Amino acid sequence: MIAVVWTLLLGLAWMVLSGDFSGPSLFAGLLFAYLALAVLQPGVPALAGHARRLPRWLAFAGFFLRQLLLANLRVAYDIVTPPWYMRPGVIAMPLRARSDFEIAFVANLISLTPGTLSLDVSDDRRVLYIHAMFLDDEPALRRGLAELERRALALFR
Repeated sequence: MIAVVWTLLLGLAWMVLSGDFSGPSLFAGLLFAYLALAVLQPGVPALAGHARRLPRWLAFAGFFLRQLLLANLRVAYDIVTPPWYMRPGVIAMPLRARSDFEIAFVANLISLTPGTLSLDVSDDRRVLYIHAMFLDDEPALRRGLAELERRALALFR
């Protein structure tokens, strides 16, 4: 988390020193900050693993955007076609996430995806209850949600 703060601060410092407060300038500042911290990583224990995080975030962004697009298309198709194919239901998904932040992050990712909604977390924080519009293939839905959770948790662990 310290590396993220330093990356943001160095990126903002780049913008201030260059006098350019545009999106490309911010991007350049963040890129140079990332590279500088990646070079400093071996000598600073607080930056451990910093260089591996950006590729993980980019891969996750691609994965999530793909899932988001597919879910949008499925919901849109079901809305515009006369016979509705939805079979809504609620499932209980066991969680590998343990901290409140991880649970909230996974639950919000699920809720952001059209066709699914996080309803509640069990009292022991080990089960997430999810409403799904398309429960026709429950094992496939569970596999997809488990993959989403696995990739999301890999960002922080």
